[in-house]
Amino acid sequence: MRICVFCGSSSGNAAVYAEACRLFVLACAENNVSLVYGGGKVGLMGVLADAALAAGIEITGVVPRNLVEAEIAHGGLTSLHVVSTMHQRKALMADLADAFVALPGGAGTLEELLEQWTWAQIGLHAKPCALLNVGGFFDPLIDMVDHMVNGGFLAADHGRMLLAERDAEALLAALRNAEPVTPKWLPARPGADRCTAA
Repeated sequence: MRICVFCGSSSGNAAVYAEACRLFVLACAENNVSLVYGGGKVGLMGVLADAALAAGIEITGVVPRNLVEAEIAHGGLTSLHVVSTMHQRKALMADLADAFVALPGGAGTLEELLEQWTWAQIGLHAKPCALLNVGGFFDPLIDMVDHMVNGGFLAADHGRMLLAERDAEALLAALRNAEPVTPKWLPARPGADRCTAA
């Protein structure tokens, strides 16, 4: 399994975020999971990459050229793809991944994960999407998902598609066991990618 990780280019204001990131990487190493992410060397992105390299697991970065020129890209990754735009970055990360996980982060982290969750809802792919809910960081988002379901704007099945766990091992198990959900409006794309068990 290769997981696409979305996470902050900042480290946050509590040490628990970086520690949870490292523990997530160790769980990935123990479960033969490789990683793809946004290619940065700063914030939780840098923590993720450094931990993966230390654990000896494959980590692929995808980064737009302007961030390479700004010297934000990590120089020691297993592989680094340099693209022209953020749209190309997200598309390639999605193509390379079997599943998507968000660690704590800001607006970019949310935008990336919510796009993939939305695409799963309409049948563009069948890859699971999940939150590593470090210290309840994503509790407000989980409450918002429930609010959208209760308000009639989101089907309950589609709300449940966004997995959430506080423990890395439990999160990996949830990804492996994720069941496909009937897409909204559209039939599932023939041959839509599925996550394979580690």
